[in-house]
Amino acid sequence: MVNEAVSWLEKEAHRIIRASMRKMHNGIAAFPPQVGIGYEAFWLRDYAYTLEGSITSYTDTELINACRLFIENLDAGGEGVDCVKFDGTPIYKPGYGTMGENPVSDGSQFTVGVAYLTFQKTRNVKLLNEILTPLEKTMNAVPRNPKTGLVFIDPVKAWDRCPYGFTDTVRKQGDLLFSSLLYVQACRQLSELLLEGHRENESRKWKEESIRAAESIRKVFWDADTGLFRAATHKCCEHDIWGSAFAAFLGVADPTQSRAIAHNFKINYNQIVQKGQIRHLLGGTYWEEGCDRDQYQNGAYWATPTGWFVYTLNIADPILADQTILDMVNHFKQFGACEWIFDDQRQYPHYLASAALPLDGIRAMLNRRKKTEGIKGQ
Repeated sequence: MVNEAVSWLEKEAHRIIRASMRKMHNGIAAFPPQVGIGYEAFWLRDYAYTLEGSITSYTDTELINACRLFIENLDAGGEGVDCVKFDGTPIYKPGYGTMGENPVSDGSQFTVGVAYLTFQKTRNVKLLNEILTPLEKTMNAVPRNPKTGLVFIDPVKAWDRCPYGFTDTVRKQGDLLFSSLLYVQACRQLSELLLEGHRENESRKWKEESIRAAESIRKVFWDADTGLFRAATHKCCEHDIWGSAFAAFLGVADPTQSRAIAHNFKINYNQIVQKGQIRHLLGGTYWEEGCDRDQYQNGAYWATPTGWFVYTLNIADPILADQTILDMVNHFKQFGACEWIFDDQRQYPHYLASAALPLDGIRAMLNRRKKTEGIKGQ
């Protein structure tokens, strides 16, 4: 049944990706976060998430053009965009440039992610040679705490910048879990790209940087008493469900931590899952400073992280992981892949990241099961 659900989800992700396509002022195909009105720009992170789950939905030309668009719109210091308006205007801060003093903390990481996934699909060496130096520049622009090496929002400033875009209404401060996990992922991706470009010394540097940052994440954010990672170190330090799942998915969480996270997900399942979709925080918990409660990023349930969630939950309870997938897909069949839900509230029924990104984690879960079964059968 799970394989059938995955097959349906693959078709649905492809359908809404193609239905979302809009033309920018220069004719480039843009793919905003949802079908129809609501998001009138080309968002970097949402696009990256569709590549992770459904990259075959795009032509090579579309991929290369979008990759160049985002790299060409790095700011003067190298930081990545939040989005690019259809008229070509780059926006570096959420809320169309209104939120925070500086660019969002995940733009550089997602720029690298788009470049990495584009090259993996197209194998376009000309593009690779164009982008390696800008990619190193954008990674060097990521705001980090010199003491820990982790992505950082300065608590001294009134509003330095926004954190990870799927929590951009949350006023996190200090070292940031999720943006740091994205940094580890981007370091790994950049290392691979540099190796493909025969820049071995730089490749080694970024691989070593990914290892250092991962070690720091395990030390700085882990709460062994709860079995989850915290979201930040200064403000909005709540236990982060999405971040903990993503840490396990990336292999940043060590095996003991991953098992603890999976156990926490199992025992708190009914608090944090609704119709196969996932809350940012444990049930009954809200961000120290965020949007209105039981709405959007402060208590609503999202499909975006469901793939990472089931990949992790599978460690403790494979049956419940499967049921989560089935519940999500059944809800999509009835109401569409919504941006978020809360009881009978449903926001944006054709949201690309909700349909596409879970596929990445679900496939990884199924592949890990095959490997485990293969080892047992030997």
